[in-house]
Amino acid sequence: MTVLDSPIPRFHLAVPVDDLTAARRFYGDVLGLEEGRSADTWVDWNLQGHQFVTHLTPGRAQRIHNPVDGHDVPVPHFGLLLTTPQFHQLADRLRAAGTEFVIQPYVRFEGLKGEQWTMFLLDPAGNALEFKAFADDSQVFAA
Repeated sequence: MTVLDSPIPRFHLAVPVDDLTAARRFYGDVLGLEEGRSADTWVDWNLQGHQFVTHLTPGRAQRIHNPVDGHDVPVPHFGLLLTTPQFHQLADRLRAAGTEFVIQPYVRFEGLKGEQWTMFLLDPAGNALEFKAFADDSQVFAA
């Protein structure tokens, strides 16, 4: 068995933030992630079993967007694939917290292969997040 054959595939992702207090409010309070270890310059988060880390890094690069489905999608971005009920629960939670969406929750490819709900938002440091839910989870990698 190789590392890539792990029965529990998990990823580690570290992103820059310019304010750890704001990151704690957003990732802990708004998104509801469990906080793990931390230090003065970083915080570990449990992102559905994945190790997600916010690192204090002053200064941000210029934002880049790509046109996708009539929207300016921020690049880079990261997020989770959720079930449709989880997607709508998160969208409601984000709206209740007063979150500004880069791209409001909507259905793309409706009635087609790869139909999915998607939404984009920025964390307080400007990191772009996408959350999505496929109508048919078997089509996540369908061409």
